Order: sequence, then C-alpha cells, then structure tokens
Amino acid sequence: MFTAITILIVLVCVLLVLVVLVQNPKGGGIASGIVGANQLMGVKKTTDFIEKLTWGLAVTLVVLCMAASFAIPSDNNAPDAATTLQEQIDNAATPAAPAAQPAQPAAAGDSAK
Repeated sequence: MFTAITILIVLVCVLLVLVVLVQNPKGGGIASGIVGANQLMGVKKTTDFIEKLTWGLAVTLVVLCMAASFAIPSDNNAPDAATTLQEQIDNAATPAAPAAQPAQPAAAGDSAK
C-alpha cells in the first residue's frame, strides 16, 4: 500500500512540475500558443483550466502525502526505542572492574646497576 501511494506521489509531482512549467505568471505561457486549444476553448478558458489543474494536483499531492504518513509500515516486533536507550544507559552505568596488571619481571641487566 505504501509503495503504491509513493508511486502515485511521484507521478503527481511530475505532472505538477509539467503543468507549472506550461503556465506563465503573466497569463501567457505555452498554453496561449496552442492553436487547437485556442480554437476550442479560447485562451482565457485554457489558462483557467491549467490553473484549476494546478490546484487540483497540489491538493492531490497533499492528500497523498497524508495518506502515505498513515500507511507507513510499522515493525511491531522492534523493541521500543526508549527501552533500548535505557538498557544502554544501565549497561554503561555499571563499569567493569579494572583488570589487574601483570607483574613485570626485572631484566637481568637492570639489577646490576
């Protein structure tokens, strides 16, 4: 489920980028140069359609992101993070006894001096 939502998010992002690139902030853009769209709907209606498409894709992206946050797979067998941290603190709080240092034998040449 999470993988399917992630794929949909990527598709919506790509479509949103393409639709935004078609627009011109001053109302022209690539949409105003499309001859077929100008004859059928006119320039004003084409830009209105692209604006509505942009808003629709943006809302779809937000909804898909929220759905993905709920669909994130959870590992029920994983230990609680707070419990693991507490165990590490408890283990570090009890220092191990220092190891006894072995006695070093005196060198034969050192005792003569």
